[in-house]
Amino acid sequence: MRLGVDIGGTKTAALVLDPVGEVVAHVTAASGRGRDDVLATAVGVAARAADVVGGWTALRHVGVCMPGLVDPVTGWARSAVHLDVDALDLAGEVAAATGHRPGVDNDVKAAALGAVHVTHAGAPSGRTAYLNAGTGLAAALVDEGRVLRGAGGAAGEIGHLPVGTEVPCSCGQRGCLETIASGSALHRLWPRRPAELFPAAAQGDPVARDVVATLARGLGLAVQVLVTTGADLVLVGGGLARDRAELEAAVRDELVAHCRTSPFLARLDLAARVRVLDGAAPLAAIGAALLPTPVTA
Repeated sequence: MRLGVDIGGTKTAALVLDPVGEVVAHVTAASGRGRDDVLATAVGVAARAADVVGGWTALRHVGVCMPGLVDPVTGWARSAVHLDVDALDLAGEVAAATGHRPGVDNDVKAAALGAVHVTHAGAPSGRTAYLNAGTGLAAALVDEGRVLRGAGGAAGEIGHLPVGTEVPCSCGQRGCLETIASGSALHRLWPRRPAELFPAAAQGDPVARDVVATLARGLGLAVQVLVTTGADLVLVGGGLARDRAELEAAVRDELVAHCRTSPFLARLDLAARVRVLDGAAPLAAIGAALLPTPVTA
């Protein structure tokens, strides 16, 4: 059995996958803040999940993911600003507390593994992109079950690709893709409750319809970029996926409209290559459990 821990900005989750990849234990708690609290919370939920299946000796493997710059070779995590963590020897500290040196990685890369696992029933096929539309917009590429890293670990990261708006982005640029296709974009464009957006658009609210169109345009651009750089399938998750069916329909309509005017895009069949996943699925924790056995530097 394999245990995965996802240290999120608000919630830390731990789960155990049985030998056929099914979730047999799932424990959550509010995330800590600062190095010591983050670590204590992660180890605590991991221990509770391990207890469900007979303790640490029942586990073959442990994996941990978190936001920020996570080096899977050294095991160090840095710049997890939303957790108030500057630097943390994530693999070393978890190993000292549990007896298992974990595989570690960034949360979006782990979620990409989790997304492929739940979509392909544990048998990954081809090259798949995972597009995380949460507070920001981030992506990762998985090729035959292996996360592609690229220069500086940035393979697939398209959220900070400028697309022509003048909206300032947290990265220091203006008009990045995540300024029109993310939770922060939704918050800026739609001051009401997010759950009211799609119902209001369906009822003809012009502001809501404009916001849906903007989100669909941004996500459609993201899908186009990922497919034209080699992805066979794009899986969308994160907070924006709370309205799964409505979001998928809006993005597909956007892509179909573009394909009508471009023979090149029509050949790519973009609308058939996107799938919005259940926004509540613990993809990052599942992916953490599937991280490779660590190789120390």
